[in-house]
Amino acid sequence: MDNEARADLPSLQWFPGHMKKARRLIEENLKMVDVVVELLDARIPLSSANPMLAEIIKGKPRLVALNKSDLADQGRTRAWVQHFQAQGIKAVAIDSIKGKGMKELVTLAEELARPWTDKLVAKGARPRAARCMILGIPNVGKSSLINRLAGAVKAKAADKPGVTRAKQWIKIGRNLELLDMPGILWPKFEDQRMGLKLAFTGAINDDIYDREAVAVLLLETLRRAHPERLRERFKFKEELPEGGPELLEAIGRKRGCLVKGGSVDLEKAQTIVLTEFRGGKLGQVTLDEPPACE
Repeated sequence: MDNEARADLPSLQWFPGHMKKARRLIEENLKMVDVVVELLDARIPLSSANPMLAEIIKGKPRLVALNKSDLADQGRTRAWVQHFQAQGIKAVAIDSIKGKGMKELVTLAEELARPWTDKLVAKGARPRAARCMILGIPNVGKSSLINRLAGAVKAKAADKPGVTRAKQWIKIGRNLELLDMPGILWPKFEDQRMGLKLAFTGAINDDIYDREAVAVLLLETLRRAHPERLRERFKFKEELPEGGPELLEAIGRKRGCLVKGGSVDLEKAQTIVLTEFRGGKLGQVTLDEPPACE
């Protein structure tokens, strides 16, 4: 996306009441855990990071897990892991659906928790499993991660944001317990482009913004960064249309989204674009560049 501010970016401000309650719930339960696992979307590690997190967790050990790494550019994911590690933050790339990175995630969580659990034992407490709190924005894959780690459907998962609403403890083997918390967004998107990327990936409910405008801007972004993906997926033999609206209409025609009179059903076309991008049908794409690549 261009570095210059875009006047046509849709306004995306979303902080419903249950999000405020989620923050209070996190702060109230923080004293019960040893480590905070921050789950990010590997396609948008910057845009899916909660800028309030450092303030909320107040110095607790932190582990970053880059989920959905199968949908992201592998080289950029490695660069993001190195970026976090350079800041002294442990990081691991994972795929909670296929199980990639699960052992490393558990090992790192246990290692980060050990100084805290050892301190409790030194004070006379009985040894116990490491306790982790998993935090992340809606639809980043927390429930899928917990289900994969637990080996059973412990957390409710759905392909829409905001499903997990209450805390729950899930035991992972003998040495780790996970506290699942509701997804939390922040009150204000300081950079509208970050909010837009959250809309691209489905972290924000589709009902609160102009989906056609978001689909058009996604196509413009992909045309600049990955035109070959659009040509391959939508079978463009001719030159890609210059503008997003024209590109959306052309895709609608190629997919047969026509109504009476030969016009394109733009609602169907935008659904195809957003659904196929979110499902990885357009290939591995990372929309947030790691600092070293900027």
